[in-house]
Amino acid sequence: MEKTRKEPVPDPRRGVYGISVASELSGVDPQSMRLYERRGLLSPARTRGGTRRYSDEDVARLRRISELLSEGINLAGIAQIFRLESHHAELASHTAQLESHNARLESDKARLEDANARLESDNARLRAGTDDSTATA
Repeated sequence: MEKTRKEPVPDPRRGVYGISVASELSGVDPQSMRLYERRGLLSPARTRGGTRRYSDEDVARLRRISELLSEGINLAGIAQIFRLESHHAELASHTAQLESHNARLESDKARLEDANARLESDNARLRAGTDDSTATA
């Protein structure tokens, strides 16, 4: 049987493309890319020498900026959209954590209710036994 080698999954946040390649992949000219970086819409990684390195996420973000610009949204509006989307993602993550915590609490509650029912049953049997023994004495 032939063993298959698992290929490592590339990190979409890792900066691997130079500005010219990222420009070609995204369809955005390098001057605009630098402008978007100055406006805080894009934050490419930097090499030790200071060269920009763009990730797959950066390229996708450049495409998104182009789409929003084509819809008539200016750079300030795009920045606000990105802030809101980031905030929404944080809230969604927080909501998922709370839902997970709530599920654990519900599970704990069910176990406690079950344990309480067993204790009440045991207590009732003990009372019944105590009542029988006092009645015969």
